[in-house]
Amino acid sequence: MLKLILTEPENPQLQEQAVIWQTNWGLEIDNQQTQGLALVLDQHYLALKQLDEPKLGAVFVDFASDVLTFRRQQTSVKKESIAKAVGIKGNVFPRILDATAGLGRDAFILASFGCHVDMIERSKEVAALLEDGLQRAKSQPLVSDWLPQRMTLLRGTATEIMASWQNTQPDVVYLDPMFPHRKKSALVKKEMRLFQTLLGVDEDADDLLEPALKLAKRRVVVKRPDTAPYLNDKQPNMSIKGKKLRFDVYLTNL
Repeated sequence: MLKLILTEPENPQLQEQAVIWQTNWGLEIDNQQTQGLALVLDQHYLALKQLDEPKLGAVFVDFASDVLTFRRQQTSVKKESIAKAVGIKGNVFPRILDATAGLGRDAFILASFGCHVDMIERSKEVAALLEDGLQRAKSQPLVSDWLPQRMTLLRGTATEIMASWQNTQPDVVYLDPMFPHRKKSALVKKEMRLFQTLLGVDEDADDLLEPALKLAKRRVVVKRPDTAPYLNDKQPNMSIKGKKLRFDVYLTNL
């Protein structure tokens, strides 16, 4: 488990926030750590950092960032393959369970179109980053009037949560298990390097499909690199291709 580091250990506001992370999430504070991966808390956000490789920068969640704001403002349902894959059409906005939430970017795009998205993240550290982003979104004018009502986070193992699901049944279960990334952008290289150091490979990704098929009211959507094999070697009903990736769609209401 990663340790929590405060950039200003004597700052009362950061100390108060750190106690909340420690109490609610079980994060251990260690302001003496100088190497390796750690969660770093400053006055702006909680971030994942490789302390001895500062050039890698920080990974954090900001739903009001320039990148996500530009994408939200410039995109549309017709332009986004993910929207077609989950079945957004006209005034139909399916309820979605994102069982592999990660940093919540795909969930954010779906929520921005009008869907309610429940998110599951099993990594305590990644879930903490996502929770931090969700909490800050409540006070960010660009997203505060809609995002908190449409995105909710559950922490735990997706297969177990799906098998004992008690909430409103999702129309769609969305899966995006970690897969070795070949894209060369600096952002992907930074995030994937840190994430693979933290999480390793998704060895049990195939186990997600069956409970997802049992839970989803209408369909299961699996995001895959264009050259990747089908999840659990199961052929989908259809595939929707995007740039260097595809969305495999498994219909459950046939």
